[in-house]
Order: sequence, then structure tokens, then C-alpha cells
Amino acid sequence: MGGKYRITGNRYPRMRKPRRRGRLVFLAVASVAVLGVIGWGTWQLIDVFTGGGTASAAGGGDCPAKASPAASPSATSAARPLPEPGQITVNVLNATPRGGLAKQTADELKKRGFRIGQVGNATKEFDKKIKGAGLLLGPASSLNTSLPVLGTQLAGAERRTDTRKGTDVDLIIGTGFTALTQQAAATEALTALTAPQPSATAPKKGC
Repeated sequence: MGGKYRITGNRYPRMRKPRRRGRLVFLAVASVAVLGVIGWGTWQLIDVFTGGGTASAAGGGDCPAKASPAASPSATSAARPLPEPGQITVNVLNATPRGGLAKQTADELKKRGFRIGQVGNATKEFDKKIKGAGLLLGPASSLNTSLPVLGTQLAGAERRTDTRKGTDVDLIIGTGFTALTQQAAATEALTALTAPQPSATAPKKGC
């Protein structure tokens, strides 16, 4: 064009629209924020449904680990009450060369509430062959019932089971026998044996 409208110089005006960089930056920041919120929410859901198991397994946190009831040996005793001395029939047999021990021991056990069955000398299988204080012998069912109760009356006595029928148990006096456990100590041991076991410590609130 000529005249006053003529274009001079070597640069030409740009005809395209300027880039909107501000809008792109805003969209990028918004996308990052949305992804962060989604990730945080997912983690919270996982923590709720798992009960925070990761921290517990690693030993962290303030919540104590719960004890397994199956691991406690006292749980069996609590689930199966032990018999009273009056429910146990004891055969007192002397396996030593000393005379009169079977009757003396049987009389003392009777005073302590046990029922007395046979009193006499031990059979050839055990005569002079029990080296310790004594041997407590009974059926398999007595191993965790009658024998522990009778064992409170003669500390250090060995416990065995056999294939007999019935519920009677034997106290076979050994060559190391001197006397039954003192009654006060035997009563204390029996009380501890039959006492209810304390329950596991309750977890803290929120655990």
C-alpha cells in the first residue's frame, strides 16, 4: 500500500492467538491435587479394613499384641476342672524293704480327704525298683486330672500311665521316700493347681 498506510521495516505482525499458559498450569496443578486426594482416600480405606495390621506386625504403635489362648498351658486346666481329693481312689503300695510305710501313708492320705483303695506291697514289677520318692501310676485319663492332684501330696514323685481300666490310681512308695509333703505346703500347692487362671490383659481402647 502506498502513502501513509505503507508498511515499513522487515517484521510482520503475528496473526495467531497468544498461548494460554496460565490455563495449562492450572489444569496440571488440579490434576495432581485430585490424584493426591484419591490416593489418600484409598490408603485410609485399606487401613480401616486391615485394622492397621502393618503397624502391629512391625511391633509399632501403642497397642500390645494379643496373646493366643491356645499358647497358654493353663487354658486346658481351666477348660477341664480337676477332681477333688474325695473323688480320687488311691492304692498305696510299698516298694521298699521298710515295713509299715503303705499303711502309714494311706492313713495320712485319708486324713487329707483322699479315698483309699488297696494297701500293701508293690508287685514284683516295681518292688525295690522305684529309686525316687515314689511313682504315681494310673490310666491315661488320669495324667492331667487325678495324678496332678495326688502329686501335690508327694513332691518329686514320677508320673506314668498304663492300660488299666477304671479310674483308680496307685501311689507306689520308692526307696527315696521319707514322708508325704507337709500338709500346709500340699494344701497350698493344691489351691494353686485348682485356682482359676487370670484372664489375658484387655487391650487399650481403640486397639
